[in-house]
Amino acid sequence: MIPLIVALAVAVNPLMPAVAGGPPCLAPPVSGTVTDPFREPSCPYCAGNRGLEIATVPGLAVTAAASGTVTFAGIVAGTRYVVVDHGGGYRTTSGKLATVAVRTGDRVSAGSAIGTSGPVTFFGLRSGEVYLDPKPYFGTFEVRAQLVPLDGRDRRPPPVPRLRC
Repeated sequence: MIPLIVALAVAVNPLMPAVAGGPPCLAPPVSGTVTDPFREPSCPYCAGNRGLEIATVPGLAVTAAASGTVTFAGIVAGTRYVVVDHGGGYRTTSGKLATVAVRTGDRVSAGSAIGTSGPVTFFGLRSGEVYLDPKPYFGTFEVRAQLVPLDGRDRRPPPVPRLRC
C-alpha cells in the first residue's frame, strides 16, 4: 500500500523528487553573479524569469551542469541556446551564449564545455514542463585537505574537486 501512496504523491506533485531517481545534482555552469533570480510566472504565458540570469565575463566556458544528451543546440530569435536532457524528466537550458560547442544528439558529461558566455548567461531547469528554480539544485565543489611536504620534496598534484549535493 505504501508504494502506491508514494507513486500517487509523485504523480500529483511534479515538484516532489521521483522515488527512484530524484532531481539531478547540478554543477554551476559558469562563474558569475546572479543578477536576476528565478521568478515563477503566475501563468504559462505571464511575465517572470524562468531561470537565472548570471553576469559573466564574455568568452568563459559554459559547461554542462550534469551528464546528459543535447536535445537542442541552436539559435532562437537571434539568441544561442543549448538544452540538455538529464533523464528522469529533468532538462537544463543554457542561453544567451556567445558560441555553441555541441550539436543535437551529443552526449555530454558534467563539466564539459557546451559553449562560451556572453556578458550575461541564462540558466534554467525544468521537470517535464514545470520550470524550477535551479539554485537549490546546485551542489558545491569540495577539495580535500592536502598535506604539504616541508622537506623540499615535490608536492603531489591536488585532489580533484568533488561535487557535493
